[in-house]
Amino acid sequence: MKTKILTALLLSLTIVGCQKKPEVSPETESKLSAQFEKTDAAITAFFDKLDSPTTPITDKKQIACIDFPLEYKTNYVPAMLQSEGNTYTREKLLADMDIALDYYKKKDNIQC
Repeated sequence: MKTKILTALLLSLTIVGCQKKPEVSPETESKLSAQFEKTDAAITAFFDKLDSPTTPITDKKQIACIDFPLEYKTNYVPAMLQSEGNTYTREKLLADMDIALDYYKKKDNIQC
C-alpha cells in the first residue's frame, strides 16, 4: 500500500513537473524548490518510520496524528499549490493525505 501511495504522489509530482512552466524568477523558483525538497524529505522519513516494524506504536501515533498532518498542511500543501503548473486544489491534496493516513491508522490500529 505504501508503494501505491508513494507512486501516486511521485507520479503526480512528475506530471506537475513536466507541464509547461510560466516565467518565475530564479530566486522564487529556488526558494520553492528548497521548500519542497525539505518537506518531501520529512514526509518520506515519516512514511519510513510508519512502515518500520521497529518503530514504537507511540511514535507511530505521534507521526500519524500530529507530525505528518502538521508538516503536510503547513509545508507540503503550500509548496504544491505554489509550484509551477500546479493542477491540484487544497481539498484534493488534503484528501490524498487522509487516504494515506487512514491506511496507517487502520494497519496499526491507531486512534487519534
